[in-house]
Amino acid sequence: MTVSGGGAIVNVSSAAATLGSPGEYVHYAAAKGAVDTMTVGLSKEVGPAGIRVNAVAPGVIRTEFHADPERPDKLGPSTPLGRPGLPEEIAGAVAWLLSPDASYATGTVMRVAGGR
Repeated sequence: MTVSGGGAIVNVSSAAATLGSPGEYVHYAAAKGAVDTMTVGLSKEVGPAGIRVNAVAPGVIRTEFHADPERPDKLGPSTPLGRPGLPEEIAGAVAWLLSPDASYATGTVMRVAGGR
């Protein structure tokens, strides 16, 4: 990326990074907190080379990731938007962060979590 004069990196974090997820998956939340910190630090390190670094932090998304396949439908109503998110909604956020429209965004963790 430095040879081509810049670029964009989007890391995948999780809303769990700031929720802590006690009793469920604290280890996962801690790892995603590290992704957030790496995103901010790396953005400052490579920004002068024209490289933007951001992250997307999904909330409850309807995917096969969950050990309990009914988890998204159980937790979705507890979000302010009242539903779980869709993979396409996360993909849209990633696409925007990679696009020229986000050319001034770096070091950002974009939470896409239905308000949770």
